[in-house]
Amino acid sequence: MALTHKQKEKVTKEVKRHEKDTGSPEYQIAMFTERIKKLTSHLKKNKKDFHSRRGLLKMVAKRRKLLAYLEKTSEKVYKKIIKELGLKG
Repeated sequence: MALTHKQKEKVTKEVKRHEKDTGSPEYQIAMFTERIKKLTSHLKKNKKDFHSRRGLLKMVAKRRKLLAYLEKTSEKVYKKIIKELGLKG
């Protein structure tokens, strides 16, 4: 269920700070969002896959923590990433 290189590029090209960026909160949030979408569709088909469900919950928690950090440090970037990824209404 890993993302391919092309999928990663497509998801993160808008939020990268520089060409080799992989550690910024924006990049990580974008990656978690894509993995969460993919895992959610997997769990709709496989309702009894409880191990993957636990992984999904951990990813959601990590993304929530990163979003909270980003909101504290840079509200402008936080609002931009929320809008780009369509996370909150």
